[in-house]
Amino acid sequence: MPVNIAVVGSFVTDFIFRAPRRPVKGETVVGLGFDMAMGGKGANQAVMAAHLGARVSMIGRVGNDSFGDMQIKNMARAGVCTDYVVRDPDLGTGAGGIVVDAEGDNSIVFVPNANGKVCREDIDAATPAIESCDTLLVQLELPFKVNGYAIKKAHKLGKRVILDPAPACILEDYFYEYASIMTPNETEAAILTGVRVEDADSAARAARIIADKGCETVIVTLGANGAYLLHQGRGERLPPVQVNAVDTTAAGDAFTGSLAVFLGEGLPMREAARRAGIVGALCATRTGAQPSLPTRAQFEAFLAQTRES
Repeated sequence: MPVNIAVVGSFVTDFIFRAPRRPVKGETVVGLGFDMAMGGKGANQAVMAAHLGARVSMIGRVGNDSFGDMQIKNMARAGVCTDYVVRDPDLGTGAGGIVVDAEGDNSIVFVPNANGKVCREDIDAATPAIESCDTLLVQLELPFKVNGYAIKKAHKLGKRVILDPAPACILEDYFYEYASIMTPNETEAAILTGVRVEDADSAARAARIIADKGCETVIVTLGANGAYLLHQGRGERLPPVQVNAVDTTAAGDAFTGSLAVFLGEGLPMREAARRAGIVGALCATRTGAQPSLPTRAQFEAFLAQTRES
């Protein structure tokens, strides 16, 4: 049977600007190109899991507008169930402005719009999806209390909960207690812990602080430097996958979405995290959020290449 995943998360239409570098305060930079793509951390993670063969249900809101139409159609093409996606009558679909520099790094401005109207009633309406899932994926682009409500609900049902704490903010203690796994990047780990994360050693310190608050597994992703895994009290650095990165926008979402699938398939934590790192690296070799998410066949081919090299 396929892995069954539910995602409580955001829909965002991404407006992507490629530039030689990201502008500083008050500066105008001449861009190199522009694209529009479907995104949102929740939607990205849902599509990633579906690309790897999981049965996925998306829980969230889009506007009653053309961008909402595109989001729903995009989910359908990926095979993601949208029975629990609400069309908001008052607010438009979420939007994001993304500036990607020559190194593939990015800065993002996110406007929630309909995402900000997701409520507890939406989560309760999606109870069948949460009850039947193996893993619930949650990020922080929806209202704070709604994220917390979803995590508590899944925890009470005995589900694995993976929390991607982005955009980062100070969390109440129960987030750490009810999340089975947290996957912050360097910036998010620093905001959560006060530790300036620059390498594996500082990532280890940050991961330990998060784990001490109740989270069993912490994976601090370090971009081109790999990741640091702390699982059941044991920590180790996961080496990076060498690729020519052109756009890291959805790499973290690719990591988290694929991690849920690999764990659902029964892989040990270390191997699941290692493979998720490969998926994230492969994602970074292409532009756009969801257009960059690899399929199972593309992942398997890339995995075979890494074994041979």
